[in-house]
Amino acid sequence: MQFFKVNMTTLITSLAVLAIAVTSLAASADARPRHGKKRHYMAATAASTGVDDRYAHMQGGFTPMQPTAQSPRSRTRSMQRQSMGMNAMAFGSSGLVDQARRYIGTNPTGRASLWCGRFMNMVLERSGRSGTGSDMARSFASMGHRVSGPQVGAIAVMSRGKRGGHVGVVSGIDESSNPIVISGNHGGRVGESTYPRGRIYAYVMP
Repeated sequence: MQFFKVNMTTLITSLAVLAIAVTSLAASADARPRHGKKRHYMAATAASTGVDDRYAHMQGGFTPMQPTAQSPRSRTRSMQRQSMGMNAMAFGSSGLVDQARRYIGTNPTGRASLWCGRFMNMVLERSGRSGTGSDMARSFASMGHRVSGPQVGAIAVMSRGKRGGHVGVVSGIDESSNPIVISGNHGGRVGESTYPRGRIYAYVMP
């Protein structure tokens, strides 16, 4: 009988120890962080809302890159480059061109007709060069030295059919390689206009 009591006491003690051990394991499992489930939940939330704040705890967070706004000056330069590419015209300057450009819109010769040659001689003399001494446009084809194509500052001598010729100074070249010419007697005044390159039979540098 005494033996049975001792065994019962030992059994009860063992069961109590086992129960304590099971309770401790269960408490430890509950206290363990469930990172995997949390990550999956946050990823699902980000996908459904379009906002991903999973890394907001990192220092500085995450800031998406925004496009850099152009300054007004940069926009102006960009527009100028586009405009130059679209127009594709080249203008230049020389002493002869600057002198001729002063009279655009006027008739400084006082003549009513056939004064493009007289205007060209006047421009040459006022820019410190010698003229041809003739009012005929073709007289300029024999002065200075010939050049093969339009150049800013060159004198362009052209035909005008049965009405004679025309003469002026090249101030630029358009996108089709046609010369832009400042000349007298252009619509009754000094004007700057583009002429078909096929009309020019001589370019000379004074």
